[in-house]
Amino acid sequence: MTSYTLPSFVRPHAFINGEWVHSSSTFPVFNPATATKICDVSDVTNDDVMRAISSAYDAQKKWANMLVSERATILNKWRDLIIEHKELLAELMTVEQGKPLAEARAEIGNADSIHWSVEESYRLYGKIIPELRENVRAEITHEPVGVVAAITPWNFPHSMITRKVAPALAAGCAVVLKPAEDTPLCALALAALAHQAGVPSGVFNVVSCSRARVADVGNILTTHEKIRKVSFTGSTPVGKMIMANCAGTVKNISLELGGNAPFIVFESADLDRAVDGIMASKFRNAGQTCICANRVYIADKIYDQMVTKLKDKIKNMVVGDGRDAGTILGPLINDKALAKVSAILKDARDKGAVVTEPCTAPTDGGYFKSPVLVESVSAHMMIASEEIFGPLLALYRFDDENQVIAAANDTQFGLAAYFYTKDPLQAHRVGQKLEYGMIGCNTPLIVDSGLPFGGRKESGIGREGGPDSLHEFMEIKYIVSQFAA
Repeated sequence: MTSYTLPSFVRPHAFINGEWVHSSSTFPVFNPATATKICDVSDVTNDDVMRAISSAYDAQKKWANMLVSERATILNKWRDLIIEHKELLAELMTVEQGKPLAEARAEIGNADSIHWSVEESYRLYGKIIPELRENVRAEITHEPVGVVAAITPWNFPHSMITRKVAPALAAGCAVVLKPAEDTPLCALALAALAHQAGVPSGVFNVVSCSRARVADVGNILTTHEKIRKVSFTGSTPVGKMIMANCAGTVKNISLELGGNAPFIVFESADLDRAVDGIMASKFRNAGQTCICANRVYIADKIYDQMVTKLKDKIKNMVVGDGRDAGTILGPLINDKALAKVSAILKDARDKGAVVTEPCTAPTDGGYFKSPVLVESVSAHMMIASEEIFGPLLALYRFDDENQVIAAANDTQFGLAAYFYTKDPLQAHRVGQKLEYGMIGCNTPLIVDSGLPFGGRKESGIGREGGPDSLHEFMEIKYIVSQFAA
């Protein structure tokens, strides 16, 4: 694959108060398909983070006092610039994160979350409570929560940012964003385009930092008194630490955490549709999604047919660099991710699982892992309880509806679940009994700007997207007024 040059509007530096901020320390960002360095990025200091927070705090009040229509014009321009630079942003994402270009382009399309947030900002209505008491008027309003710290992961380095930043800005908040260490360039590109669109200096800041600096930067963002909201997407253990840190200043928090998604195929299902659904859910982004199928349960009577169909699909997959034509499955994000997936697979093999690799992956250069079917899975294997985050397809047999629902719910997570059936009564029963925040019946496509993304149990708190998305970044106030008769 050819070499890569950053788009002209992107600089490998932190973006604070409308300026590119250089640092004496840097950290390397790698292309996971080649394991070669793209560039070095500024590693912020504690002082840089404090300045970003102060800049956001000072800018937020003016931003909040703008007319909704004025903010809307700016945010719509931001979306227009993203679409205008779609190909550049998609290639940057593929080079930095690894997913195939087709997937990257589709993710850029999630700039629709900006449009959705803008439209919802026009509908932030208050309420009047009539006849509360004689000669009393009660008025309920919604106000911006203040400065928001957004902490985002590497697996969706565009949509995870726009899903947090767009509603925060539309609600009148300012943002300090800490992107993942593996994918800071996508975040910096978005901030640069937002500033170009007219987002005032200080309203959208990006503090890039290395893995060695994450604890210090995260501690500042989650304990500083001027940060009033923390929105985090990442692992459950880190989410619990963030929740504890935020308690000291009683911050408003949203946590989108880990998943262990079941995917159930009942006997009555359309088998070809179910196979396509498994392929889309499991292998999108090389299995590196929090909502991908982690446990696939197949009814005993159709199990052998399904496995044959899955093998036929997988053997035609092309694993490689996401910029190469025909690539379906890109690399894992880094060497640690590859080591984790390999360890999960080895554990399953050692404990008696039947492993099939219908196609091969490149053996040199990047962090590639071939898609694998894992059968005869038992509860004591790592693959049965770990969030895999890789292209390992764990298959289970079942012969009873209640049994499989109980197995699907037997986890501390409750983010996403999927099931396939042609029986409408069964669809209703199963949908009611699955203990998950998001459920796909006969479809793997469960994410949209108009839907409230989020989970139950240890999969998180709060929702992103949907009709109430801006309310996650707002406080409720009411005023009770009494007048003489």
